[in-house]
Amino acid sequence: FMMTLDDAIELVLYAFEHGNNGDIFVQKAPGATVGILAEALRQMLGKPEHEIRIIGTRHGEKLHESLLSREERAVAEDLGEYYRVPPDGRDLNYEKFVDEGEKRLSTGEEYNSHNTHQLDVEGMKQLLMKLPFIVRLVNGEDAEMELLG
Repeated sequence: FMMTLDDAIELVLYAFEHGNNGDIFVQKAPGATVGILAEALRQMLGKPEHEIRIIGTRHGEKLHESLLSREERAVAEDLGEYYRVPPDGRDLNYEKFVDEGEKRLSTGEEYNSHNTHQLDVEGMKQLLMKLPFIVRLVNGEDAEMELLG
C-alpha cells in the first residue's frame, strides 16, 4: 500500500471527525510493488541504467499486506475513500452462530495490497511528486538535509 504522510494525517483527521469509539478506519490506498517504486525513482532521477537486483523473498516477508480481514470487510461500511469497521458488539452466545451461521463472513474476501488499485510506473511517479523532498531531488536541488532529518 502506498500512502503519503499527508494521506495518513487526513485519515486520522477523518477518523476523529466521523468515527465512534471502537471504530477502525482504513484508507483505500493504491498498491504497488517495490519493483514499480524502484523503476519510477530510476526514471525520475535520470538514472535509467542504475542496477535493480531482484533478490527474492526474504524470511518473514509477505507477498501481500492485508488491511482488513474477510470478517472485517464483511461488516465494513464503504465511505468512498475509506472503510469504517464498527466494533464487534456481538455477545458471547455462540449458539445462534452454530445453528444459523453467518453467510456474509464466508463469501467475501480480505482487503489487501493485491486486490486494491495497482499503481503503474506513471501512477507511482505522480504519487512520489506529492513529496516535497522528491520534487527537490527531481529538480536537482539538495534534499539531503531533509532525508537526514
